[in-house]
Amino acid sequence: MNQQNIVTKTQNTWCIGCGNFAILTAIKVVINELISEGCPSENIVLVSGIGCHAKIVDYLNLNSFYSLHGRTLPVAEGIKIAKPSTKVIVFAGDGDAYGEGMEHLIFAAKRNIDITMIVHNNRVYGLTTGQYTPTSPFDFHGRSTPKGTKELPLNPLHLMLAGGATFLARGTSFGLNLLKKNFKEAIIHKGFSLVDVLQVCVTFFNLYEYYGERIYELKDHQKDDYSKALEKIREWDYNADSKIPTGIFYQKLRDTFETGFTDKEVDNEQRYEKIKEFLQKTI
Repeated sequence: MNQQNIVTKTQNTWCIGCGNFAILTAIKVVINELISEGCPSENIVLVSGIGCHAKIVDYLNLNSFYSLHGRTLPVAEGIKIAKPSTKVIVFAGDGDAYGEGMEHLIFAAKRNIDITMIVHNNRVYGLTTGQYTPTSPFDFHGRSTPKGTKELPLNPLHLMLAGGATFLARGTSFGLNLLKKNFKEAIIHKGFSLVDVLQVCVTFFNLYEYYGERIYELKDHQKDDYSKALEKIREWDYNADSKIPTGIFYQKLRDTFETGFTDKEVDNEQRYEKIKEFLQKTI
């Protein structure tokens, strides 16, 4: 399969300059690499939430599922448990994942289920025209907070490290090569992977200049060291003037959640027959 095969003819409706284009470009390249390396396209399943980010599944010709707001992970976990051989890739916004979906996010990390979570973190509710999210900076002036927010922003990578995630990375929507590397490593990692992408919303919160002055890529970082990961994750915390590290912060192997259910997949036809047989006996 080549690049043309996984691109749909759906008209793209993102704003010109939106950081989502970089995420779409990077994931297309990575998925094509996976397919060329022997992963059948039918074994790749995409799940998205509600928001501008969610349109990404309209532009990729792969099995996909639109979930409710904040509920991407329960759907993804169900898919992975039902068919462990699938590579399940989840797309969610920062409001979607770190707001309504936070409980599910913590438990997915705790369980270490083998799925990949890509968060389009533009730090604003773009689809609903500019309200603040859990990652918006202190004193953010938006439609819901015209006098500025009175909350400090959430550090999601810090929370996910404490929650038990075994792969944590950060990328940006204008660092395409690093983004592709992060996505590829996250998808092939066995365990719960989260890539937080600082994806700029040019319409309601244009941070290209701010990020451009502060972002740097981690070099010679010891990824399996929890303390070093925590140190780097907290480097850009609540201080707006701090440098912002990008790359892979943490990676460690431990047993995954879905392996506790079955060592081998049950054929779907057998599964359905067993369910039917059970229902016939109980109804």
